[in-house]
Amino acid sequence: MKAVIATTLIGLGFATAAAAVKTTRPHAANTREPSLNELRTATARYKDVNVAIAEGYIRDPGNVCDAAEMMGKPKELGVMGIHFFRPDLLGITGPPNPRVGGTGTYTDFNKPAILIYEPQADETLQLVAVENLVFIKAWEAAGNTAPPTYQGVPYDKMVDDPKTEIDEAHNFEPHYDRHVWVHRENPNGVFAQFNPNATCKYHRGASHKH
Repeated sequence: MKAVIATTLIGLGFATAAAAVKTTRPHAANTREPSLNELRTATARYKDVNVAIAEGYIRDPGNVCDAAEMMGKPKELGVMGIHFFRPDLLGITGPPNPRVGGTGTYTDFNKPAILIYEPQADETLQLVAVENLVFIKAWEAAGNTAPPTYQGVPYDKMVDDPKTEIDEAHNFEPHYDRHVWVHRENPNGVFAQFNPNATCKYHRGASHKH
């Protein structure tokens, strides 16, 4: 069972995020899927996290630097990092109740809904990857019968298992997501969830637990 205090703090964070970014309709998705090089170029400006914040990206209210070990996977797989997200692009409907839910079906990698950063020793953040996420309920309600894809690769399905102590879905409702490591070489593959070339060593924060 999740700690009530942790859930409350995260809820307050999402409430603040909702207030900071007015609910808007995302611009119509660019129908042309970007190549990896185009994606890298399009998101290079977010290497400055202040640019991301100015454009409406919100730091994960739980202040978590996600790592494979936290998900019950081998430590050697590496880490994800710290997520910054656009509530409007994800269609987030409010604080966790008990999980974060939304109506988002946004899959345009020309402007990803999520940016992932690696914490540095000097407390700065370095952009390492980007991500898109859709809520399964909303995705299927829109008439889709298969996961979305990018470059022909289906998104990963993320559903929490209540029998484990970890939170496989990161406190979110069941969803599909796709990580793309265009700003850090990843020996696991550009579409892998985790990267052994990234680290949470310098992060000070929380972890996902029930």
